[in-house]
Amino acid sequence: MGKKEMYAEKAIFVTKCMLAAYILTAGLLLLLAFMLYRFGLSEKVVSICIIGVYIVVTFAAGVLAGKRAGRKKYLWGLAMGCVYYAILVIVSLIVNRGPQDVAGNMITVFFLCAGSGMLGGMIS
Repeated sequence: MGKKEMYAEKAIFVTKCMLAAYILTAGLLLLLAFMLYRFGLSEKVVSICIIGVYIVVTFAAGVLAGKRAGRKKYLWGLAMGCVYYAILVIVSLIVNRGPQDVAGNMITVFFLCAGSGMLGGMIS
């Protein structure tokens, strides 16, 4: 297997992991929206739950990547957390049409995503 095939295989794997992570994110956010509708949750509770979704999803992506990687699992988990965060920031910038509303707690979210992804990779 040449280097091109190896890199293509890794890129496909990362894409599959991110697709699974964002499908899980969508499901959890739909569940949160239902709970908001049904129970009238406060804004603070919803914000905490959204951060919890980020942590759970990047942890799961880290576990998935770590199981497949075999070696250097924590780096694969860290990579999944960082890629998830990067996509999250890009989508937020597009939706908000600029960085003014996004920058509030993004450093904290980065460390939560990267750390939980790395932890998931270590545990796998």
